[in-house]
Amino acid sequence: MKAFGQSGCVRANNRRGGGPGTSSAKPGFSLVELLIVLALMIILTTMMWGFASESHQHAAQRACQQNLEKIYVALQIYANDFSGRLPASTNAETSEKPLSLLVPRYTVDTSIFICPGSKDSPLPSGLPFANRTISYAYYMGQHLNGAQSPLMSDWQINTLPKKAGDLVFSATGKPPGNNHYKYGGNILFCDGHVELTPPRLPFSLVITQGVVLLNPKPQRP
Repeated sequence: MKAFGQSGCVRANNRRGGGPGTSSAKPGFSLVELLIVLALMIILTTMMWGFASESHQHAAQRACQQNLEKIYVALQIYANDFSGRLPASTNAETSEKPLSLLVPRYTVDTSIFICPGSKDSPLPSGLPFANRTISYAYYMGQHLNGAQSPLMSDWQINTLPKKAGDLVFSATGKPPGNNHYKYGGNILFCDGHVELTPPRLPFSLVITQGVVLLNPKPQRP
């Protein structure tokens, strides 16, 4: 009976994994493996949703369109007060000086002058920004008419007229013209509609007599 009892205990221990020659260690990830997996997840997340990623910039382009639409409303109100004329400033070299005339009477929301796809610094709310940096180019001298007459846009590569097929925004993600990295930009037209275009224009942007294209100040990363 004693021998039988001992044998039964041995069999029971073996079934529980506690007998001789068995191991209680369970398979799992080592610390190094976990760190590698974590690093890969960070890299993939950055590629998909990082600042320069296509998905991030497409979301920023949609928000940018809303900015331009809000600025257009302020421009309309300004034009109503000035017999149809839009903001203009003698000898202006960049877009900040004329567009600053909209603040604070026609809008106190200065955040709409900073493209969410850019790395431009926020502006003080409700204060003119002539001496600061905004994100948008401005066709000074335009009137609110004509669907194919450009009024504002994302920062362009230069201030020259552009025909279909010309480069208007950065194609490399480097400045100038890289509000949305290398994924094109938005153009606001004089009738109030906004079009998203690739870096190379599918149509022409004609600068008529009396109109000058002003880019924002060139300090960009």
